[in-house]
Amino acid sequence: MSVNPKSLQCWIVTEGMIGTENQCLGVAEALGVDPVVKRIKLKQPWKTFSPYLGCEAGWTFSPEQAPPWPDILIASGRKSIAASRYIKRKSRGTTFTVQIQDPRISPKYFDLVAVPEHDPTRGDNVIVTRAAPNRVTDLALARAKNDFAPIFAMMPSPHIAVMIGGNSKAHTMNEHGMEKLGAQLANLQGSLMITASRRTTERQKQAFLKGLGNHPHYFWDGAGNNPYFGMLAWADYILVTADSVSMLGDAATTGKPVYMIPMEGGSARFDKFHQNLLRDAVIRPFEGRLEHWNYAPLRDSDMVAGEILRRLGY
Repeated sequence: MSVNPKSLQCWIVTEGMIGTENQCLGVAEALGVDPVVKRIKLKQPWKTFSPYLGCEAGWTFSPEQAPPWPDILIASGRKSIAASRYIKRKSRGTTFTVQIQDPRISPKYFDLVAVPEHDPTRGDNVIVTRAAPNRVTDLALARAKNDFAPIFAMMPSPHIAVMIGGNSKAHTMNEHGMEKLGAQLANLQGSLMITASRRTTERQKQAFLKGLGNHPHYFWDGAGNNPYFGMLAWADYILVTADSVSMLGDAATTGKPVYMIPMEGGSARFDKFHQNLLRDAVIRPFEGRLEHWNYAPLRDSDMVAGEILRRLGY
């Protein structure tokens, strides 16, 4: 095709959740397009019964979705499925629809579906990712390393990034476990760069810091620019709690040693995800010591973007 793929019009449609939106943005950035981000809500009865209800109309969505339709639609999240299906139908197939994550309905409603390896959906238009698409690139890390040098450059080496999640449907860690983790990390050489998720409670944070004691560390308190990419960039090692597919995937995109911090609980999907990365020597369980090893970094965003362009004929 003679058209430059970077000139393609692209929409990103999500429910507004940061995690799912970042997956879509990662694919758009890998394509080199400048997307329009649309955060939608569904009206009843679609809000309750999506994605199984069908029969969507323009007023199903808030804000209402209307033409001109884009060349590419990248969507993720349960409520976005109705929008993908509606736009594909109304555009008469001129919009190439990409659904990120398992939609739990037939992939025939989309042009391409990208599902992680631990989810079951398969088909001729399904591409299987190792984890989830993300926005971690060599260029983004290089910029973040420069931006956050004033914070991290003078900290003792090695630099150890610690990404802490919290209690979820599948995993739990009580305050005693958090304190024990902090004490375990206090035995490591070097310095710790620590960030917690929105699911980490204040009491869990305080228990963790109590266990950590006076060990050299930086704990992001939520003020100022988010140093997440800076931590990934400066890290010699990355430790991530077992509850987060996205943080483990982000870490494994860097190619640096990634350790999974065990948590209580689990689920069939999470266990399979962990087992796949352990099988491929991408991650190792954290058992109190750190070692270097090499693996092929995950490149899920690039893989999905490449498949989109291939199917569009570029």
